[in-house]
Amino acid sequence: MRRLIFSHLFLAAIIIFSSCSDKQYQILFQQRNSISDSLTRKNPTSTKYYQIQAQDILQIRNLQDDKFIVNQTPANLNTTTGNNTTGESFQVKDDGTVTMPDIGTVQVAGLTRIEAQKLIEDMFRKTLLKDPIIELKITNLKVTIFGEVKTQGNFPLVKDKTTLVELIGEAGGLTEKADEKNIEIIRGTENNPKVIAVDFSNIRYINDPSTVLQSGDIVYIAQNRRAARSDNLQNFSTIFQPVLILFNTALILYTLIHK
Repeated sequence: MRRLIFSHLFLAAIIIFSSCSDKQYQILFQQRNSISDSLTRKNPTSTKYYQIQAQDILQIRNLQDDKFIVNQTPANLNTTTGNNTTGESFQVKDDGTVTMPDIGTVQVAGLTRIEAQKLIEDMFRKTLLKDPIIELKITNLKVTIFGEVKTQGNFPLVKDKTTLVELIGEAGGLTEKADEKNIEIIRGTENNPKVIAVDFSNIRYINDPSTVLQSGDIVYIAQNRRAARSDNLQNFSTIFQPVLILFNTALILYTLIHK
C-alpha cells in the first residue's frame, strides 16, 4: 500500500511540474560556419522589381506642385486621399491604365514603380512642368505573418526593400515560444509554392537576399520543441487531473476503510 501511495504521489508531482511553462532563452544571430549559397544570388523579384498589375493602388505625388496631382476631375479618379502632403490615389484599371488630371490616361501595367514614376514625369514634362519631381508608391502590397510572433496579421510593404528582420520588428518581435531556427517564408503561386527556410540563430541570414520580402509572402514562425512539449503535457494534465482527483479520493477512502 505504501508503494502504491508513493508511486501515485510521484506521478502527480510530475504532472504538476510539467504544466509549468519554461522560458526560452533566445539565441538569435549567433555566428555559424555554413549557410546556403543563396547569399551570393541576386533577388530579382523583390518589390523594387514588382510589375504593376490591374487593381493595384498607386499613390502619386508631385513634389514640385500638388495642384497638378490633386483631384480636378473627380470622374477620372478611382480613389482620392484629399491630402496634398500624401498625394492622390489611383486604382489601375483592368486595361492596365490610370487616368490622371491634366495628363490623361497612362499605361502603367507591366512597369516597375520606378519605370511608372519616370513615365509620368516625362508626360508632365511634355505638357505642364519643366522639371517635375514625381513620387509614386504602390500601397496595396503586403505580407502576412503568423505563428509565434507578438502581432500576427497583414503588414504593408511600403519600401522597395523590406527584410524579414524588419517585418518581425514591426510585429513586435518573437514570443518566448518561438523557434528562431525554424522560420519559413512561403511564396509563389498556389500551383507553384516555394518554401524558404530561415535560421535566425545564424547572423548571416540578416543579409540573405531570400529574406527580402515580396508582396504576397506568408511568414510562419514555428513553436520550439520545449514549448510544444510543454503544451502537450499541459493538455494531458488538463485531461488527466479530474481522473487523478477521483483516484485520490478512492485511495483515501480505501485506506480509511482498511485501517
